[in-house]
Amino acid sequence: MDDQLTAYLDRVRTHRAELRESVAAVDEALASPIARGGAWRERVRAALAELAHDFRDHVELTEGPGGLYESVSRDSPRLAGQVRRLRREHDRFREDIDAYLAVLEHGGTMADLPVFREEVTTLMGQLVRHRQKGADLVYEAFEVDLGGSG
Repeated sequence: MDDQLTAYLDRVRTHRAELRESVAAVDEALASPIARGGAWRERVRAALAELAHDFRDHVELTEGPGGLYESVSRDSPRLAGQVRRLRREHDRFREDIDAYLAVLEHGGTMADLPVFREEVTTLMGQLVRHRQKGADLVYEAFEVDLGGSG
């Protein structure tokens, strides 16, 4: 593996740990008492806003020019289907994160919050599985363990 790829994978590894921390922060915020109302909403909103930022960075790092997905598709064409699936997940996750963030920024009734919490909790589990699939993809393509799982 060349030095440039090694340096890039180090960036991916570092960012992967940051993304994991953002997902954990959302999980922690969701687990706090929902009866706190406005304080609960603000805590979840702040955590989701950070996740939205880190997820946009993740998409840029993996999908951008010279990024991970381009390298994998070029060097390991047999994995192109996995790359396409991960890209589709990026689109869906970005839309979902932005939509949930908009709900918190524009209000909603207390009766909606338990359902909202369940939906966002489900999304966090999907993001964890997405990270796992990404790590598997990189390992298959380069036989490199990304780590960053804390």
